[in-house]
Amino acid sequence: MGATLTKTADAKGRITIGPQIANRLISVTKVTEAEYVLKLVRAIPEDEAWLYENPKALASVRNGLRQARAGQLSKGPSLTADKKLADQLRE
Repeated sequence: MGATLTKTADAKGRITIGPQIANRLISVTKVTEAEYVLKLVRAIPEDEAWLYENPKALASVRNGLRQARAGQLSKGPSLTADKKLADQLRE
């Protein structure tokens, strides 16, 4: 465990902890009337939460990111072939 801080709350119940956690999201859990637990947290946008709720999809994304970092990139589409197909479809 780290150092213990003693702080006095202001008239609105606020305390300052320090600049190292400035502008960070903090979860406050009331354990008892005399004990609260503070944890730094990260929020996930609602429209992205599905990824973290789907282990198979998350594993696939993480694998793709590992491959990209390792330079294992797929060959891009052939624009020449795509143009040729588009021209054929227009005929």
